[in-house]
Amino acid sequence: MQTKEMITEVNKTVLPNGMKVVTENIPGVKSVTAGFWVKTGSRHEANELAGVTHFLEHMLFKGTERRSSYDIAQSMESVGGYLNAFTSTEYTCYYSRCLDTQLERAIDVLTDMVQNSQFPEEELQKEKKVVLEEMKMYKDSPDDYIFELFSDNVFKNHPIGRPIIGFENTVSNYTRQDLFNYMADRYRPDNLLIAVAGHVDHEEVIQLINEKLELNSAELTIDADQPLTNYEKFQIEESKAIEQTHMVMGRRALNFDHPDKYLLLLANTVLGGGMSSRLHQNIREKYGYCYAIGTFNQSYTDSGMFGVYIGTDKNYVTHVRDLISKEFDIIRNEKVNDKELSEAKSQLKGKLLLSQESTSNRMNRLAKSELYFNRFVSLDELVENIDSVTAESLLSFSQEFFDPEIFSEALLVPENR
Repeated sequence: MQTKEMITEVNKTVLPNGMKVVTENIPGVKSVTAGFWVKTGSRHEANELAGVTHFLEHMLFKGTERRSSYDIAQSMESVGGYLNAFTSTEYTCYYSRCLDTQLERAIDVLTDMVQNSQFPEEELQKEKKVVLEEMKMYKDSPDDYIFELFSDNVFKNHPIGRPIIGFENTVSNYTRQDLFNYMADRYRPDNLLIAVAGHVDHEEVIQLINEKLELNSAELTIDADQPLTNYEKFQIEESKAIEQTHMVMGRRALNFDHPDKYLLLLANTVLGGGMSSRLHQNIREKYGYCYAIGTFNQSYTDSGMFGVYIGTDKNYVTHVRDLISKEFDIIRNEKVNDKELSEAKSQLKGKLLLSQESTSNRMNRLAKSELYFNRFVSLDELVENIDSVTAESLLSFSQEFFDPEIFSEALLVPENR
């Protein structure tokens, strides 16, 4: 499979206050996506403030000194663009996608939200109800609940394992001052990254940021030391009023910059990357034991999490467990043949190329490259690393990684009636 990266211009500037600005000018597009990334996520919260990063993300849309919550929403929608945000374990992002002619408006709204949000008491109390309802939604979604249960035990007694949304008792007790204090500690210039991709001029972005964003804190952001707790294999089971059994088999995995990450990426693709994967073909298609099955691979700064998720009937759990273990045994003991390895590589490279047709995806990749590697990781570099994986290196990696003695299991089963 031939891959060729679109020729774009990537620029990076570190402002005097420590804030980073990265842009990617993409010829031939009329849109632009601007993202304000804060290097703070659920793992950076004190225990008593669990979930505050996610809650704060909600509250930044609730009004500033010069914009109401309606004004914020209408500001971009009125010109065909949109605003959104998301929170993860390690970062928060506020972003807008719009026509290139509306870039100044987008940056004006985003900077206003980041530095001038007021957190009105009435909105604070309303949003607590909203987030508590969001928690109930996740609890009512068995596939979400099983992942939360699994993560909590993979990273037992560590902030990575906590739910991003927090807990009912912590969310219920937030005050306005808690939000202001958290922003003062974490939303500092040295902890903020501006990423813009699309039809954009780097110097124009720098000028707009200098004009509109006045975060001049001289204090540096301090990240608390978070040594990883020991991983211990577990097998847990909970029951809920559901019809289907939900199951995860997995383990701790690799951090973002681990030298074996491309080996795991390909092993993940071979085992669970779509309908042609081994697990899908040999469990769903061959035996009809499930509707949903697939693998997941999540990386963090210092660790990661890999697993297989499956939704099945409680009577099939033993069969499914044995078949997954069989596939792990095969990939540990037999080289992936040339055809299957080549197809897995093409699948990964094809997804990478297709994702680059969106300015939002390119903004995300631009920002994550800077957050995790402090440089721009080109598509050509990714492709080269994928292509460098051999059947021999994949086998050697799999022999250790897919050791059944390391894999844990979480089960969510129907309640007895």
